[in-house]
Amino acid sequence: MAEPQPATENISSPGDEQHSSSRAVDPSAPDRSLVVHSQSQNSGFLSRFRYHLLAAGFAFLLTPLAFLWPGQSPVDSTNYAERTRRVLKSTPLIDGHNDLPWQLRIELHNRIYDGQVDLTKRLLGHTDIQRMRTGMVGGQFWSVYVHCDIHQQHFEDPSWVVRDTLEQIDVARRFINEHPQHLQYCDTAACARKAFKSGRISSMLGIEGGHQVGGSIASIRQMYNLGARYITLTHNCDNSFGTSASTVAAGGPDGGLLKLGYEAIKEMNRLGMMVDLSHVSHQTMRDVLSVARAPVIYSHSGAYSVTPHLRNVPDDVLRTIKRNGGIVMAVFVNRFLKMKDPDQATIHDVVDHILHIAEVCGWDCVGVGSDFSGTPFVPIGLEDVSKFPDLIQLLMERGVTDEQIRLFAGENILRVWSNIEQRAREIQATGEKPVEEEYEAREWHKGMKDAPWMLRGSREKAIAAGAADKPYMFNVDKEGKHNPGIKNV
Repeated sequence: MAEPQPATENISSPGDEQHSSSRAVDPSAPDRSLVVHSQSQNSGFLSRFRYHLLAAGFAFLLTPLAFLWPGQSPVDSTNYAERTRRVLKSTPLIDGHNDLPWQLRIELHNRIYDGQVDLTKRLLGHTDIQRMRTGMVGGQFWSVYVHCDIHQQHFEDPSWVVRDTLEQIDVARRFINEHPQHLQYCDTAACARKAFKSGRISSMLGIEGGHQVGGSIASIRQMYNLGARYITLTHNCDNSFGTSASTVAAGGPDGGLLKLGYEAIKEMNRLGMMVDLSHVSHQTMRDVLSVARAPVIYSHSGAYSVTPHLRNVPDDVLRTIKRNGGIVMAVFVNRFLKMKDPDQATIHDVVDHILHIAEVCGWDCVGVGSDFSGTPFVPIGLEDVSKFPDLIQLLMERGVTDEQIRLFAGENILRVWSNIEQRAREIQATGEKPVEEEYEAREWHKGMKDAPWMLRGSREKAIAAGAADKPYMFNVDKEGKHNPGIKNV
């Protein structure tokens, strides 16, 4: 509202004076003079009380008992349930880690079409679509986990791990596609936002362990092409990329990131594959952060200063993550929350970890990483996917603002993911080629002595290495007939 002006008989600008003498006055002309009346003559109620109204409105905005939302009525700041509902209606809650595909494997042998299970109905366990809706889940990274092969004593030993990982990607994609009214497969951060706006739960894939790519950087590329968007660098076993936390917990040396691991990080950054440092040793964390060209993530980890479990993140690493622009998604696993009395772990312990991560690293680098349907033991108060709103409400009760909740719930992981995608585009724009490094102790096929070699000297090298004399002969004898008695070479 403009301030009232005093009444004047004549209003002129400084520039008017130089033209006043040239203006002729015609007495016969009709009177067109401008009369300016004081606003005080018809000020009315609003003019007399405008300052009182402004002061009252300002005081209302500042009161701790009211939150204003665009297009919505004010809400009592202590009405945590309503505040949570409003936040999660406009911001997707994205969980960094759920192992439901593993349950599909071990319980159903990946058979999801024979009517044994209806995931839209209430089930036992931690996860089903009905409870995800109750829990206002807006996005989910599904883990395509396969456990370490205890018989694989050497990284080059044959194993079923890569095969089973491909099967887990397959069943996860099929499970997602089977529920198009609720779930939408996404492989970009933009897709996750779009799915949320359409009312569906964005569904992404993460591989929980570098052992699942068989120690091969080429396999990392193929897993990316198949739709995986993060790889946990190790699980509970070392691999050709790095040292796991479980090795150090068992008294083994912390060898950190291994030689091929440096090349794997380089290629993952080039691809836009998120590097997940949950499960790795503390030195591996530090080594990765020293060379990463893009933000890193922890899909399900806690704060080491709150609970000194090796699966959790030390404060010096949290400070480095802040500089790196990465994220730690807080885990719900009892033994990571409360080592001495894991059975007594509660939702309050999860909040303690979240608040510590935020205190050291900032609210820009904390998120949700439950590990539902993977861990058998979850905290009291966070029994399944329907309980996410209870966690949000407790954070609000502890003083966390709505804007900080938005960051924690989903904005942080979407921003980090978008930045990783952008960094990959920048690296690829330089013309950087895919990494071709291999595990240095790898054994290669030797070929045949008389193969159609392309280069000089290849035949001699193959012979020296023990190349076969002849190709497979299909048990053909001198008479030109298949004969089982003939030995193949």
